[in-house]
Amino acid sequence: MAPEESRPQNPTLTSVKSAPEPHSGSGRPETGRASGEPRGTGTAGGAPRAWAVRLVVVGIVLSALNLRPAITSLGALLEEVRDGLGMSGSVAGLLTSVPPLCFAAFGVMAPRLARRFGAPAVVCAGMAAITAGLLLRPYVGGTAGFLVGSALALMGIAVSNVLMPVVVKRWFPDRVGSMTGLYSMALAIGTSVAAAATVPLTDALGGGWQPGLAVWAALAAVAVLPWLPLVRAGRAGERAEASRAAEPRPGAAPAPALRITRSRTAWALAVFFGLQATAAYITMGWMAQIFRDAGVSAGTAGVLLAVTMAMGIPLAFVIPRVATRLPHQGPIVVVLGVCGLAGYAGLYLAPAGGAWAWAVLLGISNCAFPLALTMVGMRARTGPGVAQLSAFAQSTGYLISIPGPLLVGVLYQTSGGWGVPIALMAALMLPQMVVGYLAGRDRTVEDEAAAAAGAR
Repeated sequence: MAPEESRPQNPTLTSVKSAPEPHSGSGRPETGRASGEPRGTGTAGGAPRAWAVRLVVVGIVLSALNLRPAITSLGALLEEVRDGLGMSGSVAGLLTSVPPLCFAAFGVMAPRLARRFGAPAVVCAGMAAITAGLLLRPYVGGTAGFLVGSALALMGIAVSNVLMPVVVKRWFPDRVGSMTGLYSMALAIGTSVAAAATVPLTDALGGGWQPGLAVWAALAAVAVLPWLPLVRAGRAGERAEASRAAEPRPGAAPAPALRITRSRTAWALAVFFGLQATAAYITMGWMAQIFRDAGVSAGTAGVLLAVTMAMGIPLAFVIPRVATRLPHQGPIVVVLGVCGLAGYAGLYLAPAGGAWAWAVLLGISNCAFPLALTMVGMRARTGPGVAQLSAFAQSTGYLISIPGPLLVGVLYQTSGGWGVPIALMAALMLPQMVVGYLAGRDRTVEDEAAAAAGAR
Protein backbone atom coordinates (compact mmCIF):
# COMPACT_ATOMS: atom_id res chain seq x y z
CA MET A 1 0.00 0.00 0.00
CA ALA A 2 1.37 3.38 -0.94
CA PRO A 3 1.94 5.74 1.96
CA GLU A 4 -0.51 8.58 2.30
CA GLU A 5 2.21 11.20 1.84
CA SER A 6 2.71 9.98 -1.72
CA ARG A 7 -0.92 10.69 -2.56
CA PRO A 8 -2.43 14.08 -3.37
CA GLN A 9 -2.75 16.12 -0.20
CA ASN A 10 -5.71 18.22 -1.30
CA PRO A 11 -8.89 16.34 -0.34
CA THR A 12 -10.81 17.99 -3.14
CA LEU A 13 -8.31 16.94 -5.77
CA THR A 14 -8.09 13.50 -4.23
CA SER A 15 -11.80 12.97 -4.62
CA VAL A 16 -12.08 14.50 -8.09
CA LYS A 17 -9.09 13.02 -9.87
CA SER A 18 -9.30 9.56 -11.30
CA ALA A 19 -6.63 6.91 -11.09
CA PRO A 20 -5.94 3.79 -13.09
CA GLU A 21 -6.50 1.52 -10.10
CA PRO A 22 -7.87 3.01 -6.90
CA HIS A 23 -7.09 1.14 -3.71
CA SER A 24 -8.88 0.51 -0.49
CA GLY A 25 -7.35 0.97 2.91
CA SER A 26 -6.13 -2.63 2.89
CA GLY A 27 -3.93 -2.09 -0.12
CA ARG A 28 -6.06 -4.13 -2.52
CA PRO A 29 -7.87 -2.70 -5.56
CA GLU A 30 -11.41 -1.67 -4.72
CA THR A 31 -14.26 -3.55 -6.31
CA GLY A 32 -17.41 -2.04 -7.66
CA ARG A 33 -15.60 0.47 -9.89
CA ALA A 34 -14.07 -0.03 -13.27
CA SER A 35 -10.48 0.94 -13.82
CA GLY A 36 -10.15 4.64 -14.45
CA GLU A 37 -13.58 5.43 -13.04
CA PRO A 38 -13.78 8.60 -10.94
CA ARG A 39 -13.37 8.15 -7.22
CA GLY A 40 -16.14 9.44 -5.03
CA THR A 41 -19.88 9.25 -5.33
CA GLY A 42 -21.04 12.75 -4.85
CA THR A 43 -22.94 12.86 -8.11
CA ALA A 44 -24.73 10.26 -10.10
CA GLY A 45 -22.56 10.50 -13.17
CA GLY A 46 -19.03 10.69 -11.83
CA ALA A 47 -16.74 12.68 -9.56
CA PRO A 48 -18.24 15.05 -7.01
CA ARG A 49 -17.93 18.77 -7.33
CA ALA A 50 -15.41 20.63 -5.19
CA TRP A 51 -18.10 22.37 -3.15
CA ALA A 52 -19.69 19.02 -2.33
CA VAL A 53 -16.39 17.57 -1.11
CA ARG A 54 -15.79 20.59 1.11
CA LEU A 55 -19.30 20.31 2.54
CA VAL A 56 -18.70 16.65 3.32
CA VAL A 57 -15.54 17.55 5.25
CA VAL A 58 -17.43 20.24 7.20
CA GLY A 59 -20.33 17.87 7.79
CA ILE A 60 -18.05 15.11 9.07
CA VAL A 61 -16.31 17.44 11.53
CA LEU A 62 -19.51 19.05 12.84
CA SER A 63 -21.24 15.68 13.14
CA ALA A 64 -18.31 14.18 15.04
CA LEU A 65 -18.39 17.09 17.49
CA ASN A 66 -21.97 16.06 18.37
CA LEU A 67 -21.45 12.33 18.92
CA ARG A 68 -20.69 12.55 22.66
CA PRO A 69 -21.94 15.83 24.28
CA ALA A 70 -25.34 14.23 24.97
CA ILE A 71 -23.50 11.76 27.22
CA THR A 72 -20.72 13.79 28.81
CA SER A 73 -22.88 16.84 29.49
CA LEU A 74 -25.29 14.62 31.44
CA GLY A 75 -22.41 13.13 33.41
CA ALA A 76 -21.36 16.60 34.52
CA LEU A 77 -24.86 17.37 35.87
CA LEU A 78 -26.01 13.89 36.87
CA GLU A 79 -26.45 14.76 40.55
CA GLU A 80 -28.53 17.83 39.71
CA VAL A 81 -30.65 15.89 37.20
CA ARG A 82 -31.23 13.10 39.71
CA ASP A 83 -32.33 15.54 42.42
CA GLY A 84 -34.46 17.59 40.03
CA LEU A 85 -36.36 14.61 38.64
CA GLY A 86 -36.43 12.61 41.85
CA MET A 87 -34.68 9.65 40.27
CA SER A 88 -33.94 6.63 42.39
CA GLY A 89 -30.33 5.55 42.74
CA SER A 90 -30.92 2.46 40.60
CA VAL A 91 -32.44 4.48 37.72
CA ALA A 92 -29.61 7.00 37.87
CA GLY A 93 -27.13 4.12 37.79
CA LEU A 94 -28.82 2.60 34.75
CA LEU A 95 -28.31 5.87 32.87
CA THR A 96 -24.64 4.91 32.46
CA SER A 97 -25.69 1.86 30.42
CA VAL A 98 -28.36 3.57 28.30
CA PRO A 99 -25.91 4.97 25.68
CA PRO A 100 -24.34 1.64 24.64
CA LEU A 101 -27.76 -0.03 24.74
CA CYS A 102 -29.20 2.58 22.35
CA PHE A 103 -26.09 2.42 20.16
CA ALA A 104 -26.53 -1.34 19.82
CA ALA A 105 -30.30 -1.23 19.28
CA PHE A 106 -30.44 1.62 16.78
CA GLY A 107 -27.08 1.16 15.04
CA VAL A 108 -28.26 -1.98 13.23
CA MET A 109 -30.86 0.12 11.41
CA ALA A 110 -28.27 2.40 9.79
CA PRO A 111 -27.23 0.30 6.74
CA ARG A 112 -30.85 -0.37 5.74
CA LEU A 113 -31.73 3.31 6.10
CA ALA A 114 -28.64 4.32 4.14
CA ARG A 115 -29.52 1.97 1.28
CA ARG A 116 -32.99 3.46 1.06
CA PHE A 117 -32.32 7.15 1.64
CA GLY A 118 -28.57 7.60 1.22
CA ALA A 119 -25.95 8.02 3.95
CA PRO A 120 -25.97 11.87 3.86
CA ALA A 121 -29.75 11.92 4.40
CA VAL A 122 -29.54 9.52 7.34
CA VAL A 123 -26.69 11.45 8.98
CA CYS A 124 -28.65 14.66 8.44
CA ALA A 125 -31.69 13.09 10.10
CA GLY A 126 -29.43 11.83 12.88
CA MET A 127 -28.20 15.33 13.63
CA ALA A 128 -31.82 16.55 13.65
CA ALA A 129 -32.75 13.78 16.10
CA ILE A 130 -29.86 14.79 18.37
CA THR A 131 -31.06 18.39 18.24
CA ALA A 132 -34.63 17.46 19.12
CA GLY A 133 -33.66 15.02 21.84
CA LEU A 134 -31.28 17.43 23.57
CA LEU A 135 -33.82 20.24 23.37
CA LEU A 136 -36.75 18.21 24.66
CA ARG A 137 -35.32 15.99 27.39
CA PRO A 138 -34.77 18.68 30.05
CA TYR A 139 -38.25 20.14 29.63
CA VAL A 140 -40.72 17.31 28.88
CA GLY A 141 -41.03 16.54 32.58
CA GLY A 142 -40.48 13.43 34.65
CA THR A 143 -37.99 10.61 34.50
CA ALA A 144 -39.82 8.83 31.67
CA GLY A 145 -39.81 11.92 29.47
CA PHE A 146 -36.14 12.50 30.20
CA LEU A 147 -35.31 8.95 29.16
CA VAL A 148 -37.36 9.25 25.96
CA GLY A 149 -35.62 12.49 25.01
CA SER A 150 -32.25 10.92 25.75
CA ALA A 151 -33.15 7.88 23.63
CA LEU A 152 -34.09 10.14 20.70
CA ALA A 153 -30.72 11.91 20.86
CA LEU A 154 -28.87 8.61 21.26
CA MET A 155 -30.72 7.16 18.26
CA GLY A 156 -29.34 9.99 16.14
CA ILE A 157 -25.87 9.37 17.55
CA ALA A 158 -26.14 5.62 16.89
CA VAL A 159 -26.92 5.85 13.17
CA SER A 160 -24.32 8.58 12.69
CA ASN A 161 -21.72 6.48 14.53
CA VAL A 162 -22.25 3.64 12.10
CA LEU A 163 -22.36 5.75 8.94
CA MET A 164 -19.31 7.95 9.54
CA PRO A 165 -16.91 5.21 8.31
CA VAL A 166 -19.23 4.66 5.35
CA VAL A 167 -19.16 8.34 4.36
CA VAL A 168 -15.37 8.42 4.69
CA LYS A 169 -14.89 5.28 2.60
CA ARG A 170 -17.28 6.50 -0.08
CA TRP A 171 -16.03 10.05 -0.48
CA PHE A 172 -12.36 9.59 0.43
CA PRO A 173 -11.47 5.99 -0.50
CA ASP A 174 -7.72 6.63 -0.59
CA ARG A 175 -7.62 8.86 2.52
CA VAL A 176 -9.37 6.63 5.03
CA GLY A 177 -6.69 7.19 7.68
CA SER A 178 -6.57 10.97 7.39
CA MET A 179 -10.33 11.47 7.38
CA THR A 180 -10.95 8.92 10.13
CA GLY A 181 -8.31 10.72 12.17
CA LEU A 182 -10.00 14.06 11.50
CA TYR A 183 -13.43 13.01 12.71
CA SER A 184 -11.98 10.98 15.59
CA MET A 185 -10.13 14.09 16.72
CA ALA A 186 -13.32 16.17 16.41
CA LEU A 187 -15.20 13.52 18.41
CA ALA A 188 -12.57 13.68 21.16
CA ILE A 189 -12.80 17.48 21.21
CA GLY A 190 -16.59 17.36 21.52
CA THR A 191 -16.32 14.82 24.34
CA SER A 192 -13.80 16.85 26.32
CA VAL A 193 -15.38 20.25 25.74
CA ALA A 194 -18.85 19.09 26.78
CA ALA A 195 -17.45 17.52 29.95
CA ALA A 196 -15.47 20.63 30.87
CA ALA A 197 -17.85 23.38 29.75
CA THR A 198 -21.28 22.12 30.85
CA VAL A 199 -21.01 23.27 34.47
CA PRO A 200 -19.65 26.76 33.61
CA LEU A 201 -22.33 27.14 30.94
CA THR A 202 -24.98 26.09 33.44
CA ASP A 203 -23.76 28.73 35.87
CA ALA A 204 -23.69 31.38 33.14
CA LEU A 205 -27.28 30.51 32.14
CA GLY A 206 -28.64 30.98 35.65
CA GLY A 207 -27.64 27.79 37.43
CA GLY A 208 -30.52 25.54 36.30
CA TRP A 209 -29.60 22.14 34.91
CA GLN A 210 -32.25 22.32 32.17
CA PRO A 211 -30.63 25.09 30.09
CA GLY A 212 -27.21 23.64 30.90
CA LEU A 213 -28.20 20.45 29.07
CA ALA A 214 -30.37 22.02 26.37
CA VAL A 215 -27.66 24.43 25.20
CA TRP A 216 -25.87 21.60 23.38
CA ALA A 217 -28.84 21.33 21.00
CA ALA A 218 -27.54 24.48 19.30
CA LEU A 219 -24.33 22.74 18.24
CA ALA A 220 -26.30 19.80 16.87
CA ALA A 221 -28.59 22.13 14.91
CA VAL A 222 -25.57 23.68 13.19
CA ALA A 223 -24.41 20.18 12.19
CA VAL A 224 -27.64 19.65 10.22
CA LEU A 225 -26.86 22.46 7.78
CA PRO A 226 -23.95 21.11 5.68
CA TRP A 227 -25.78 17.84 4.99
CA LEU A 228 -28.89 19.45 3.51
CA PRO A 229 -27.39 20.22 0.06
CA LEU A 230 -25.75 16.79 0.01
CA VAL A 231 -28.87 14.74 0.57
CA ARG A 232 -30.05 14.61 -3.04
CA ALA A 233 -26.59 14.28 -4.61
CA GLY A 234 -25.51 11.66 -2.09
CA ARG A 235 -28.56 9.48 -2.71
CA ALA A 236 -28.14 9.66 -6.48
CA GLY A 237 -24.44 8.82 -6.20
CA GLU A 238 -25.06 5.86 -3.96
CA ARG A 239 -27.65 4.49 -6.37
CA ALA A 240 -25.09 4.77 -9.16
CA GLU A 241 -22.43 3.04 -7.05
CA ALA A 242 -24.82 0.23 -6.15
CA SER A 243 -25.70 -0.19 -9.82
CA ARG A 244 -22.03 -0.36 -10.83
CA ALA A 245 -21.27 -2.80 -8.04
CA ALA A 246 -24.13 -5.06 -9.18
CA GLU A 247 -22.78 -5.27 -12.74
CA PRO A 248 -20.44 -8.26 -13.08
CA ARG A 249 -17.05 -7.60 -14.61
CA PRO A 250 -16.33 -9.37 -17.92
CA GLY A 251 -15.15 -12.90 -17.18
CA ALA A 252 -15.64 -12.52 -13.42
CA ALA A 253 -17.85 -14.68 -11.26
CA PRO A 254 -20.64 -12.84 -9.44
CA ALA A 255 -19.66 -11.64 -5.99
CA PRO A 256 -20.95 -13.84 -3.18
CA ALA A 257 -23.46 -12.44 -0.76
CA LEU A 258 -21.72 -10.83 2.18
CA ARG A 259 -22.80 -12.79 5.25
CA ILE A 260 -21.11 -10.71 7.86
CA THR A 261 -21.75 -13.06 10.77
CA ARG A 262 -19.67 -15.77 9.06
CA SER A 263 -16.59 -13.58 8.92
CA ARG A 264 -13.95 -14.23 11.56
CA THR A 265 -12.51 -10.78 10.93
CA ALA A 266 -15.91 -9.18 11.54
CA TRP A 267 -16.30 -11.05 14.84
CA ALA A 268 -12.77 -10.18 15.95
CA LEU A 269 -13.39 -6.52 15.15
CA ALA A 270 -16.77 -6.56 16.94
CA VAL A 271 -15.29 -8.04 20.12
CA PHE A 272 -12.35 -5.62 19.95
CA PHE A 273 -14.77 -2.74 19.57
CA GLY A 274 -16.82 -3.97 22.51
CA LEU A 275 -13.87 -4.42 24.86
CA GLN A 276 -12.37 -1.01 24.06
CA ALA A 277 -15.81 0.56 24.57
CA THR A 278 -16.06 -1.23 27.91
CA ALA A 279 -12.74 0.26 28.98
CA ALA A 280 -13.77 3.72 27.79
CA TYR A 281 -17.12 3.74 29.64
CA ILE A 282 -15.50 2.42 32.81
CA THR A 283 -12.91 5.18 32.57
CA MET A 284 -15.50 7.90 32.00
CA GLY A 285 -17.76 6.62 34.74
CA TRP A 286 -15.35 5.60 37.50
CA MET A 287 -11.81 6.90 37.10
CA ALA A 288 -12.44 10.22 38.86
CA GLN A 289 -13.97 8.34 41.80
CA ILE A 290 -10.93 6.05 42.01
CA PHE A 291 -8.68 9.09 42.37
CA ARG A 292 -10.99 10.73 44.90
CA ASP A 293 -11.10 7.61 47.04
CA ALA A 294 -7.29 7.61 46.97
CA GLY A 295 -7.22 11.07 48.55
CA VAL A 296 -7.08 13.26 45.44
CA SER A 297 -9.29 16.34 45.64
CA ALA A 298 -12.50 16.46 43.61
CA GLY A 299 -11.22 19.30 41.44
CA THR A 300 -7.94 17.55 40.68
CA ALA A 301 -9.74 14.27 39.97
CA GLY A 302 -11.88 16.06 37.39
CA VAL A 303 -8.79 17.55 35.76
CA LEU A 304 -7.15 14.11 35.66
CA LEU A 305 -10.20 12.71 33.88
CA ALA A 306 -10.08 15.63 31.45
CA VAL A 307 -6.39 14.85 30.76
CA THR A 308 -7.31 11.25 29.99
CA MET A 309 -10.03 12.32 27.57
CA ALA A 310 -7.86 15.05 26.01
CA MET A 311 -5.15 12.53 25.08
CA GLY A 312 -7.51 11.40 22.36
CA ILE A 313 -7.41 14.76 20.58
CA PRO A 314 -3.91 14.56 19.03
CA LEU A 315 -3.64 10.76 19.01
CA ALA A 316 -7.01 10.29 17.32
CA PHE A 317 -5.55 12.08 14.32
CA VAL A 318 -2.14 10.40 14.38
CA ILE A 319 -3.08 6.76 15.01
CA PRO A 320 -5.39 6.27 11.98
CA ARG A 321 -2.74 7.76 9.65
CA VAL A 322 -0.14 5.36 11.02
CA ALA A 323 -2.56 2.44 10.89
CA THR A 324 -3.30 2.87 7.17
CA ARG A 325 0.42 2.69 6.37
CA LEU A 326 0.80 -0.72 8.02
CA PRO A 327 -0.31 -4.01 6.45
CA HIS A 328 -1.11 -5.31 9.96
CA GLN A 329 -2.49 -3.05 12.69
CA GLY A 330 -1.84 -5.62 15.44
CA PRO A 331 1.35 -3.93 16.72
CA ILE A 332 -0.59 -0.73 17.42
CA VAL A 333 -3.21 -2.75 19.33
CA VAL A 334 -0.45 -4.27 21.47
CA VAL A 335 1.18 -0.92 22.23
CA LEU A 336 -2.15 0.59 23.31
CA GLY A 337 -2.91 -2.47 25.41
CA VAL A 338 0.46 -2.32 27.19
CA CYS A 339 -0.21 1.33 28.04
CA GLY A 340 -3.56 0.31 29.50
CA LEU A 341 -2.03 -2.46 31.59
CA ALA A 342 0.62 -0.06 32.91
CA GLY A 343 -2.06 2.50 33.78
CA TYR A 344 -4.16 -0.06 35.67
CA ALA A 345 -1.10 -1.35 37.51
CA GLY A 346 -0.38 2.20 38.60
CA LEU A 347 -3.95 2.73 39.78
CA TYR A 348 -3.68 -0.46 41.83
CA LEU A 349 -0.25 0.19 43.39
CA ALA A 350 -0.05 3.99 43.78
CA PRO A 351 -3.24 5.72 42.57
CA ALA A 352 -2.44 9.11 44.08
CA GLY A 353 1.36 9.06 43.87
CA GLY A 354 1.53 8.70 40.08
CA ALA A 355 -1.94 9.98 39.22
CA TRP A 356 -0.84 12.15 36.29
CA ALA A 357 1.15 9.32 34.69
CA TRP A 358 -1.74 6.87 35.04
CA ALA A 359 -4.15 9.42 33.51
CA VAL A 360 -1.87 9.84 30.49
CA LEU A 361 -1.33 6.10 30.03
CA LEU A 362 -5.05 5.34 30.20
CA GLY A 363 -5.74 8.19 27.79
CA ILE A 364 -3.34 6.60 25.30
CA SER A 365 -4.96 3.21 25.80
CA ASN A 366 -8.43 4.65 25.14
CA CYS A 367 -7.27 5.62 21.65
CA ALA A 368 -8.17 2.08 20.62
CA PHE A 369 -11.47 3.70 19.56
CA PRO A 370 -10.15 5.62 16.52
CA LEU A 371 -8.05 2.58 15.64
CA ALA A 372 -11.18 0.40 15.63
CA LEU A 373 -12.97 2.89 13.38
CA THR A 374 -10.01 2.93 11.01
CA MET A 375 -9.98 -0.86 10.81
CA VAL A 376 -13.69 -0.83 9.95
CA GLY A 377 -12.81 1.15 6.82
CA MET A 378 -9.84 -1.09 6.02
CA ARG A 379 -11.43 -4.51 6.52
CA ALA A 380 -14.02 -4.02 3.76
CA ARG A 381 -13.53 -3.09 0.12
CA THR A 382 -16.85 -1.52 -0.83
CA GLY A 383 -19.25 1.04 0.57
CA PRO A 384 -21.96 -1.58 1.26
CA GLY A 385 -19.34 -3.81 2.87
CA VAL A 386 -18.19 -1.01 5.16
CA ALA A 387 -21.81 -0.26 6.08
CA GLN A 388 -22.49 -3.87 7.04
CA LEU A 389 -19.22 -4.25 8.93
CA SER A 390 -19.62 -0.93 10.74
CA ALA A 391 -23.17 -1.76 11.84
CA PHE A 392 -22.24 -5.27 12.95
CA ALA A 393 -19.04 -4.31 14.76
CA GLN A 394 -20.51 -1.30 16.54
CA SER A 395 -23.88 -2.81 17.45
CA THR A 396 -22.35 -6.06 18.69
CA GLY A 397 -19.54 -4.19 20.38
CA TYR A 398 -21.82 -1.84 22.27
CA LEU A 399 -23.90 -4.80 23.45
CA ILE A 400 -20.71 -6.35 24.82
CA SER A 401 -19.85 -3.10 26.62
CA ILE A 402 -23.14 -2.73 28.52
CA PRO A 403 -22.34 -4.84 31.61
CA GLY A 404 -18.86 -3.43 32.21
CA PRO A 405 -19.58 -0.18 34.09
CA LEU A 406 -22.35 -1.82 36.11
CA LEU A 407 -20.13 -4.77 37.06
CA VAL A 408 -17.37 -2.43 38.22
CA GLY A 409 -19.85 -0.66 40.50
CA VAL A 410 -21.10 -3.95 41.93
CA LEU A 411 -17.57 -5.21 42.58
CA TYR A 412 -16.64 -1.92 44.22
CA GLN A 413 -19.59 -2.14 46.60
CA THR A 414 -19.21 -5.82 47.44
CA SER A 415 -15.42 -5.81 47.85
CA GLY A 416 -15.25 -2.48 49.66
CA GLY A 417 -12.42 -1.11 47.55
CA TRP A 418 -10.98 -0.68 44.09
CA GLY A 419 -8.55 -3.59 44.01
CA VAL A 420 -10.95 -6.15 42.49
CA PRO A 421 -12.50 -3.74 39.93
CA ILE A 422 -9.05 -2.60 38.75
CA ALA A 423 -7.99 -6.24 38.43
CA LEU A 424 -11.06 -6.81 36.24
CA MET A 425 -10.18 -3.83 34.05
CA ALA A 426 -6.64 -5.14 33.58
CA ALA A 427 -7.89 -8.66 32.85
CA LEU A 428 -10.21 -7.39 30.11
CA MET A 429 -7.27 -5.68 28.43
CA LEU A 430 -5.70 -9.08 27.60
CA PRO A 431 -8.50 -10.43 25.36
CA GLN A 432 -8.79 -6.93 23.85
CA MET A 433 -5.19 -7.20 22.70
CA VAL A 434 -5.73 -10.71 21.29
CA VAL A 435 -8.88 -9.97 19.26
CA GLY A 436 -7.51 -6.60 18.17
CA TYR A 437 -4.41 -8.32 16.84
CA LEU A 438 -6.60 -10.75 14.89
CA ALA A 439 -8.80 -7.93 13.56
CA GLY A 440 -5.70 -6.09 12.35
CA ARG A 441 -4.68 -8.76 9.85
CA ASP A 442 -4.53 -7.68 6.19
CA ARG A 443 -7.77 -9.15 4.86
CA THR A 444 -11.29 -8.04 4.05
CA VAL A 445 -14.71 -9.42 4.86
CA GLU A 446 -15.44 -9.67 1.13
CA ASP A 447 -12.40 -11.93 0.72
CA GLU A 448 -13.66 -14.17 3.49
CA ALA A 449 -17.10 -14.31 1.87
CA ALA A 450 -15.51 -15.35 -1.43
CA ALA A 451 -13.38 -17.99 0.29
CA ALA A 452 -16.39 -19.39 2.14
CA ALA A 453 -18.38 -19.55 -1.11
CA GLY A 454 -15.49 -21.32 -2.84
CA ALA A 455 -15.25 -23.86 -0.01
CA ARG A 456 -18.94 -24.65 -0.39
